[in-house]
Amino acid sequence: MKILCTGGAGFIGSFLVDELVRQGHQVRIFDNIEPQVHPGGEVPDYLNPEAEFIREDMRNYEALARAVEGVEVICHDAAMVGVGQSMYQIRRYMDVNTLGTANLLDILANRKNRVTKLLVASSMSTYGEGAYDCDSCGRVAPPLRTEEQMAGGDFEVYCPECGKPARPVPTPESKLQEINSYYALAKKDQEDMVMLFGRTYGLPVTALRRFNVFGPRQSLSNPYTGVAAIFLSRLLNDHQPTVFEDGLQSRDFISVHDVVRANILAMESPKADHKIYNVGAGRQVSVLEIARTLKGLLGKDIDPEVVGRFRKGDVRHCFADISRIREDLGFEPRTSLEEGFRELIEWSATAEARDFSDRATAELKEKGLVG
Repeated sequence: MKILCTGGAGFIGSFLVDELVRQGHQVRIFDNIEPQVHPGGEVPDYLNPEAEFIREDMRNYEALARAVEGVEVICHDAAMVGVGQSMYQIRRYMDVNTLGTANLLDILANRKNRVTKLLVASSMSTYGEGAYDCDSCGRVAPPLRTEEQMAGGDFEVYCPECGKPARPVPTPESKLQEINSYYALAKKDQEDMVMLFGRTYGLPVTALRRFNVFGPRQSLSNPYTGVAAIFLSRLLNDHQPTVFEDGLQSRDFISVHDVVRANILAMESPKADHKIYNVGAGRQVSVLEIARTLKGLLGKDIDPEVVGRFRKGDVRHCFADISRIREDLGFEPRTSLEEGFRELIEWSATAEARDFSDRATAELKEKGLVG
């Protein structure tokens, strides 16, 4: 098949391109080589030479229309990434993510094409807080914690019905999406637009809500990337990883290789048509544990700094219920956290790791986004 991968030069997209090429597909990459992800705006040396490469932006309608010509499947990964940054670069995030996706769908609606399937990369950030149980009230959906609560050093989540502590549980796809950042809003826009297009025009579409992805090729110099890469960059520069709140907030960390397999399964199976899937490892890991694991694997005598401050809009717990993708597609995560981190560390020896996280935190503080 001929497949278009938007964002195909990026961290996840490039691994997806490699696997598609390995399977014998003709692959076309459409990527603007965002300087925040690719230092100096240079094309990465890992870009697969067997794939056609178009250096262009999702906002360039005619360039995107030409890229769609002749392709049968589209894997739409192109997006600006970064929750905190999205809160003050609002126009940029909505322009690239929401309107860029609108360009793609407008082309599919109004230009002759051969596309038979479209997959879009969505995000766990669209859930807001994850799912919770209350011993007295059952399944509940607590709102975001207030600034007043967290300023007092209380970072826990409470039942909105009775006020008792709520217990985090795996988050299913049926959980109400509660937006708390412009990045999350833009990812929900991408997901909603694609799913609506599929229903309207009968095009098989799938949305993949990815959780916290880590692995080689993730920019170690982008302070708005995933927390594992940020912590690794800090440690490689002999700086303490900065852990907000009390460090016990938890996420679901999944290897990029497992994400690629989920994408391939969804692309190949008609069972995935018009479905939304969580793509996570299905395991709950605290942010503090991530910092300590990386420290141990690196052999660094540098303890994380738990600062007790908080970032506005951060959620306490969110980890995936992967029963739907497991039952429909047979997906099972294969890479353990330690195995994946060892691979990330091994790769980091060949990559530039400039630590800009203090600067990023200062920007957030200047905008009033750090408490």
